[in-house]
This record gives sequence, C-alpha cells and structure tokens, in this order.
Amino acid sequence: MKKLLVLSLISLMFVSSFALKVIMVTDVGGLGDKSFNDGTWAGVQMAMDQLPNVEGEIIISKEQTDYIPNLTNAAQRGDVVIGVGFMMADALFNISAQYPDTFFIGIDIEPSPGQTVPNNLALYTFKEHEAGFLGGYVAAAMTKTGKIGFVGGIEIPPVKRYEIGYRAGVEAYNQIHGSNVQVLIGYAASFEDPAKGKQLTLSQYDNGADIVFAAAGATGNGVIDAAKEKGMSFYGLPANAPLQQVIDKYYEKGEGYFAIGVDVDQDYMAPGYVLLSITKKIDVATFDGINSALSARYFQSGHNNLGIVDDGVGISPMKYTKGLIPNEVIAELAYLQSLAKEGKINIPQSEAELGSFNASNIVFPF
Repeated sequence: MKKLLVLSLISLMFVSSFALKVIMVTDVGGLGDKSFNDGTWAGVQMAMDQLPNVEGEIIISKEQTDYIPNLTNAAQRGDVVIGVGFMMADALFNISAQYPDTFFIGIDIEPSPGQTVPNNLALYTFKEHEAGFLGGYVAAAMTKTGKIGFVGGIEIPPVKRYEIGYRAGVEAYNQIHGSNVQVLIGYAASFEDPAKGKQLTLSQYDNGADIVFAAAGATGNGVIDAAKEKGMSFYGLPANAPLQQVIDKYYEKGEGYFAIGVDVDQDYMAPGYVLLSITKKIDVATFDGINSALSARYFQSGHNNLGIVDDGVGISPMKYTKGLIPNEVIAELAYLQSLAKEGKINIPQSEAELGSFNASNIVFPF
C-alpha cells in the first residue's frame, strides 16, 4: 500500500510539473485583425487561463513565405502548434508530417478532397454559409434602400461560403416576403488593406447600399470605419457621440448606414454603426483542440467541421443594436435557426446550390 501511495505521489508530481507549450503561428497580418487571428489567440489565452500548466506563445507571419519556417520553429520548440488560415494548409500538412510526435491544430484549414489527415493533426473549419445566411436575412429585413453590400478579402473558400450564405439569406427573405433586395459584391484581394476595404464600402454606399458585410480580416476594419464615417456624416454627429444619441438619430432619420462584422463579435468597434457580427466560434474550437491535446489518447485529430447544429456559427447578441430590429424579424430568425438545426433548410454553399435555392415554402407559425 505504501509503495502504491509513493508511486501515485510521484505520478501526481510529474503531471503537475509538466507544462504544455502551445505555439500559435498567425496568418499574414498577425494580431490586430480583430478577426480570425485575434479569435484564435483568444482561444489560446482561454486555455492558459482555464487549463492546468498551459503556456502560450505566438509567432507572427508577415508573408506567406514565413509559413514553413515559422511552423518548423514552432514544432521544434512546442508541444502543440496552431496554424491559422486557409492559405497555410499545404505548409501545415507538410510540417505536421515531419514532426509526428507534436500535436498540430489548424484553424480555418481543411483537407483537400481525398487527402488523409495524420493522427497528430486536428483541423477545425466552419460552415460559414450557415452563419452568413442568418446575417443576410437580417440585413435584407433592415435595409431601407433595397440594396446591401458584401466586401470580401481574398476569394478563398471560407470567404466565398460567407458570401454565398449571405446572399442566400437575402434570397430567402426576398422569396418569403416578396421583396427584391439586391447585393453588391466587391473583393479587396487582400486581408491586410483597411484602406481598400473602406474605399470599396464607401463606393457601395454611393451606389445605394446602406448595410455592408465585411468578410475580409483586417481589411474589414476599413469597412467598419466607413460605416461609422458615413453614419456620423448622415446623422450630423461627432465621433464621440454617445450610443443613445446614435440610436435616437437613426429613429429620427428613419434610416442609417451600417457595417456587419465577421468571425468574432466586432459590434464594439463602432457601437450603433455595426448592425451585427456574423460569427464562428474560433476561440472555442482552439480551446477544445488544446484541451484534447492534454491527453494524447483523446486528441481530436481529423477534420472537425462546425455549423449551426454544433453552435459553432451564428451571429452576435447585437448588444448595441438589437432594439433597432423589429420583434417579428427576431422571431423569424429564431425560427429559421431552429429549422437549420433540424436539417429542414439546406443552406447553399456554392453558386450552383444558390441558383436552385428555394425558401418560398417556409411558413412562419406566428
């Protein structure tokens, strides 16, 4: 019995002294995008706060040629390596194969068709089209001009899924309500150009849009800047105007200009000018991956694709703007979410699926 007790104490001391070193390698642009890089780092910080003996470090990628050396550096020094962004896929698969005793986590990274995911690699992707659908429906319900906008960064699959889902939400609203809301589309060809994002957004406002969704990383920060600038000018308000004054002006005018944030809750970036954020739980996926790495036996390797049914995507609580949205729109949105969870809506994720999308048979039970 004493021998068993001693062995148990030794084992406990070993576990308690072990530190899991987590190293995150950012996509280009690094921290400060207030989007997927920042969301992933928030998940690392969550793990450091809530899990025992987790240490975190970050390596910034300034350009795509940094991916291989940064991931290699991380794999040589860390227990868990996190790669962020669709464009890092090839590099992450390459390096994870070279370091089979290291755990790798890919955020917004998916395998190519037929590609085998090694046992030391956990991939987390999201059904952006499902989240986009919800945001598009609200935007279509809230526009006063009959036109809304979309500004993408680079036309990669996750961004394109956001676009398709957003347009599908608009199409659903049009079919159900007999309206004809149109969507203006623009791409900045960059995730690191807020000035370009702002330019594209102001152009869409000039062409009649009053709500613009940014799926563009740090480029999207310019979309939010444009919404605030245009809104302040339209309302005749200073930059430091309190939220209630912004809301009062919206009701006084009967219209306004808004941005829609992406990936994480960005409503705080311009309270009253960001209608909502279309979100995916990047931080939670990151935390779950790190947590599973604490025990090799339960590491969640493979491809984990999260959607509405997993509570992996959705929209923000609309802390500053929910009062602007009519109760019937909130109720319709909740019903559509329930249909999606039950698999009764096939939300498009490609142009072909969008072309044949039919929501005209949806009848609200109220």
